[in-house]
Amino acid sequence: MKKVFYIIVTASIAVSCGNKEFKKIELEYPETKKIDQVDNYFGIEVADPYRWLENDTAPEVETWVKKQNEVTFGYLEQIPFRDQIRERLTKLWDYPKISAPYLKGDKYFYYKNDGLQNQSVLYYKTDLEGEETMLLDPNELSDDGTVSLAATSVSEDGKYIAYAISRGGSDWREIYVRNIETLEDTDDEIKWVKFSGISWLNDGFFYSKYPTPEKGKELSAVNENCKIYYHEIGTPQSSDVLVYEDLDNPRRGFSAGVTDDNEYLIISATESTSGNAFYFKSLNSEQDEIHKVVDDFENDYFVIDHIDGKFYVITNYDAPKYKLIAIDTENYKPENWTDVIAEADGVLESVNIFNDKIIARYMIDAHSVVKVYDIEGNYLYDIDLPVLGSVSGFGGKRHHTETFFTITSFITPATVYRYDITNNTYELYQESQIDFDAADYETKQIFYKSKDGTEIPMFIVHKKGIALDGNNPTLLYGYGGFNVSLTPYFSVVRLTWLEQGGVFAMPNLRGGGEYGETWHKAGILTKKQNVFDDFIAAAEYLIDKEYTNPERLAIQGGSNGGLLVGAVVNQRPELFAVALPAVGVMDMLRYHLFTIGRYWATDYGTSEDSKQMFEYLYAYSPLHNIKKDIDYPAVLVTTADHDDRVVPAHSFKYIASLQEKHTGEAPTLIRIDTKAGHGAGKPTDKVIQEYADLYAFTFYNLKFTPLFN
Repeated sequence: MKKVFYIIVTASIAVSCGNKEFKKIELEYPETKKIDQVDNYFGIEVADPYRWLENDTAPEVETWVKKQNEVTFGYLEQIPFRDQIRERLTKLWDYPKISAPYLKGDKYFYYKNDGLQNQSVLYYKTDLEGEETMLLDPNELSDDGTVSLAATSVSEDGKYIAYAISRGGSDWREIYVRNIETLEDTDDEIKWVKFSGISWLNDGFFYSKYPTPEKGKELSAVNENCKIYYHEIGTPQSSDVLVYEDLDNPRRGFSAGVTDDNEYLIISATESTSGNAFYFKSLNSEQDEIHKVVDDFENDYFVIDHIDGKFYVITNYDAPKYKLIAIDTENYKPENWTDVIAEADGVLESVNIFNDKIIARYMIDAHSVVKVYDIEGNYLYDIDLPVLGSVSGFGGKRHHTETFFTITSFITPATVYRYDITNNTYELYQESQIDFDAADYETKQIFYKSKDGTEIPMFIVHKKGIALDGNNPTLLYGYGGFNVSLTPYFSVVRLTWLEQGGVFAMPNLRGGGEYGETWHKAGILTKKQNVFDDFIAAAEYLIDKEYTNPERLAIQGGSNGGLLVGAVVNQRPELFAVALPAVGVMDMLRYHLFTIGRYWATDYGTSEDSKQMFEYLYAYSPLHNIKKDIDYPAVLVTTADHDDRVVPAHSFKYIASLQEKHTGEAPTLIRIDTKAGHGAGKPTDKVIQEYADLYAFTFYNLKFTPLFN
């Protein structure tokens, strides 16, 4: 058994930070066997001694997981302020949360959580001021809250709701149907659905599914041969009608949607996380062929609706920051497309159409701006938002005269507004009452230079009046990939960090979508190092401006952000005291061989593409760049047994290698959650416990004792 030491606080937590005593306590990692596995990539041999950990259902892997968790939780249990962090998180979390309503038929539907319910509950009202009816309570679907609502869709006549559930956080879905008036489920049951919408037409709906996977490999096998089906209510799944498949391209994924007027079926085809093809078919004629408007994957196309013979589509075709175009259903070749709203300075994120108005949501310097146009695309006015933050919502049917939107920021929870579309006025509909005074905190946006001189924006949040003495505990969070934008958003758990005088920093790294496709492409493939350089430069900025120092700096990221954390820890281990990679992509040579991992190749490339691409991936892959005799920061890896997005083998192999090679005193641990997945749908009690552990580990290894009233 390998032995290391870690520091444990032994003095009272009420004593000031400078007067505590510390002692070293022995920690033993489990033995992780190594096998003689060597792969040859373009003449270069690469050892993979922990390949056996990829078989997540094997008894020996289950035993290894159990032993790792025993060590990790044994460590966490000895942190004296862990329980107090959990108690404070629980108190902060315990406030009512209500989503923006959406109108379907004569009913308003919305989600509500009383405070600490594991899953939010779906309700409806026939009048916003009237009585509410509970429609779906996912907390009744399991004893531990690990079954979640993943999607819902109300039929056009308002009689039924189709709902998809996820078990244990998996991406696999099961679809059921409930009669809204009787509150009873029908006999309809659809299985092996993944990455699918639910789009109603008449007495049924369209959905996407994959073939039933091999038993024991449900969470790891490659997903291929996606097909679109139509299900009619009251019939078995075996009778569902096959609508579309592509036997020549088994690795493509497909989704289907029906236009607001029920005139057309829109089919989107994908091969990756960037770019899609799209087709359409008339729903008024069974004989109508499927028309392929775009059959390549060079750009993104999001069909908003069909109006008077034209599809309204958001695209980055010849517009890196996106624009709204109109495509004639009879003359749909690109040379006939027309701009409705041309590309502007901000990134066009969404469009909603109501009668003669278009509501367009933009992102400018990573925060929301909402503009209104007439149906011809002529600018009318901005919606004057109450705070600087992130806006969502504006859903509804084209004939609606009202809609709802939600706005949130780093220090204010989601606030819902009711918007009068005709008169361009809004009123407060719902705000959250929380045990936290946002007036005591401030958010600023700064710009710093990355290694190559590129200006990178970063949000910094902290208590007002903190001393810039270089000694504040600081949490630097990043992502940088897949055109994903990080904008101001509220997180209950983050409040615990801020209350303790902690600084939270979030840079908008290249690889994201904050400035459109050009920004995205500046951080992918052989430019991925730009993302790591941007993140490292953010850390250096925080140190240079005396927010913190390397002994008080922690970094965090999940999924692609977990890859980010793993890569920069290898490249600059001396810059950070704590690293928190969550559900990360750690094996860059084999990621594409599991479930839907091949979709990430447009951002990463694969080790099979070329010798150049292999060498580039090999040079930064977190698993393959852990070095011996390096004093790494304290690392707490988090993953889950039902993660079939980024399979837990990534984290298993990474921590096994880190524990083998790391010789410093800082702990290198892994926390493996059970009956949980990539993150979506995780029950409240699991989230609270996970963050209590993360913050306890972080404060503890920053040698900072949080104080509680």
